[in-house]
This record gives sequence, structure tokens and C-alpha cells, in this order.
Amino acid sequence: MNNPTSIEPHANPLASEADSFIRDCYRELGESIERTEQRIRQIHEEVARTGTYTHTLEELAHGARMAWRNSNRCIGRLFWNRLHVFDCRGSTTEQSVYEALLRHIEYATNGGEIRSTITVFPPSTVHGNPIRIWNHQLIRYAGYVAPDGGIVGDPASVAFTKACESLGWRGDGTAFDLLPLVIQCGDNAPKVFELPKDIVVEVPIRHPEIDLFPGDVIKWYAVPIIADMRLEIGGISYAAAPFNGWYMGTEIGARNLADKSRYDLLPRIAAAMGLDMSSSLSLWQDRALVELNAAVLHSFRQHGVSIVDHHTAAQQLGTFRKNEEKEGRDVTGRWSWLIPPMSPATTDIFHSSFEDRVLNPNYWSQPAPY
Repeated sequence: MNNPTSIEPHANPLASEADSFIRDCYRELGESIERTEQRIRQIHEEVARTGTYTHTLEELAHGARMAWRNSNRCIGRLFWNRLHVFDCRGSTTEQSVYEALLRHIEYATNGGEIRSTITVFPPSTVHGNPIRIWNHQLIRYAGYVAPDGGIVGDPASVAFTKACESLGWRGDGTAFDLLPLVIQCGDNAPKVFELPKDIVVEVPIRHPEIDLFPGDVIKWYAVPIIADMRLEIGGISYAAAPFNGWYMGTEIGARNLADKSRYDLLPRIAAAMGLDMSSSLSLWQDRALVELNAAVLHSFRQHGVSIVDHHTAAQQLGTFRKNEEKEGRDVTGRWSWLIPPMSPATTDIFHSSFEDRVLNPNYWSQPAPY
């Protein structure tokens, strides 16, 4: 009853959240009860004195990995403990943030052998967010509204492309223009930085047997680096913490390039294949979708870029689930996100169930700043 580290649950929410995180984190790291209690006392004192506390590098790194492990929508959590963490909490200028982001891209790309990476910038305070990255992903293609109302490029990027143009950026107007990096420090006006093309690996998409895109060059970038989600660890919020894994083929072949609201390539592919598109009974969409996904997997592997097919990814999630059960941890998940967008019923995930309960630490969506 007289435990010096105990606090009333609602007396200080931050101290309470820190308490819960430190106990879990230090237990997983093999720290002693004495060391854990000592660290909790330090944090409580710091919170009482300053209103916040600072994670050690070890706490930050393991917290970021725990957040990946707790991500209900991610099929690739088997590798959660291999996440490489760059601590950039000392970056306070647009230029230093820009340089850190370029380092992240180069390190994560690794010549095609993709490394799961996160770069963590200063945490939010009562005064706001020290750093915001406006991009949804560090690497993405622009989307332009054509005079006829159609879209050139990626329709998902139209709003951000307009925001970049309002800041003075101008693209080439092609279907695969790399967007710039937009960085905002505090209440300063956002700054636009060109993304050097020589550090971005792009993969031309070609089918090994069929010419799916006669006369056109279709490509996609190697690394999906999510930049607009908020990382929360023990009550501390990091509004700028871009992170990446590697692509599952269907993310590109069944969504980015196939969705009607994205590049919408299936009709063009079906025409190139000579399929009967007069009726859905011919399954022309399904047949085109399979060949597009085969082309994506073939192209990434041919260019030495890491990628996983959805069947292997589903098996890896099953292994992750078994590993977590052995550790006595619950595995949560959002079924609608975990099933792959192509042939889901051929995977064990389709026939499984998950509790969509949110665990912490975790990554959270946040409103776009533009």
C-alpha cells in the first residue's frame, strides 16, 4: 500500500501511462525490478517537476518496436524487433530534418535490400508539434488535375500536390513525378525541399512474358516510408516519426496501380492481353489483376529489391502469432486490413479472427497539416 512508485490512476495521466510502459518495456528488456522501480521514480519526479519526461534511447528504440508489434493493420509484424531506430530528437531546423530524412531513405533502401527503419524527431509539447512532415510518404508520385478533369499521376496525391504548388514547387507534369519533401518547424512557414532522384530507387514494372503496357513506362518506388503518422510511447507523442518496412506485392499490384481511384491500369492491361471486357463473366479484371501482380513481383526481384508475396506474408503473420502466444502476449489485429486484397481466401488469415483492441505503444493517424 505504501509503494513509493504507485500513483492515483487519474492523479497524473502521463505518469500513469509512463508507469505502464516502463514496466512492460523493462520486463521485456530483462531489467531488474529494482532498476524498473528506480526508473519509474525518476520519471514521476521529472513529470511532477516539468510536466513531461524524456525517454532514454533504449526506451525510445524498444517503444518504437513495440508500437510496430501492436499495429493491428500490419501483416508484417514478424520482424518487429529488427526495426532500426534513428534518434533525431535533437533536430530542430528544417535543414537538419531534411538531412535526417535523406539519411533514412538511403539507409532503408540499402541498395535494394530494404531495412525496416524509423527516424524519431522531437516530441510534441503543450505548445504544439516541434516538427511536422507534410508528406504522407517520403517518396510518392504527384497527381495533377488535367484540363478535361482527368488525373495525370496518382489521384491520391492531388491535394498534397496542390499544397506543394501553393508553396512554389513545380513538377514536370508526368505520371510519375517525385514529390518534394515539405517540412514545418513549429509555427514557421513550411519549407519545400527537392527529393534528390539519385537516392530514390524506382523499379520499372514489366511482365516476364506479356507486354502489359505497350508504349508506356510504368514504375514504382522501392520503399514505402510512412511519414504522417504519430508515434506514441508511454504518453509521449512524436508527431514526426517516419518509418518503413518493405512492400507486399499486392500493395502495388492490387491497390496502387490497380484501384480505380489510383492508377486504374486493369482496363489497359486487359486490352493488351486481348481479354473480353464486354462482360464480367469473362473475369477479365481478375485475370488482369493476377498478371499485374506477377509483373510487380518479377520486376522487384529482377532489380534486386526486397518484396514479399501475399501468401508468404500471411504465413509470416501466422508465425508472428505463434511467437507472441509463446511470450504470453495477446495478438490483436484488424481483419479487414490483414487479409490481402487479392485471393484472400487462399490464406489462413481469411479463416482466422482477431480482436481489434488497441494496445500501446502504437502509431496513430493525425490530421494533415495542409
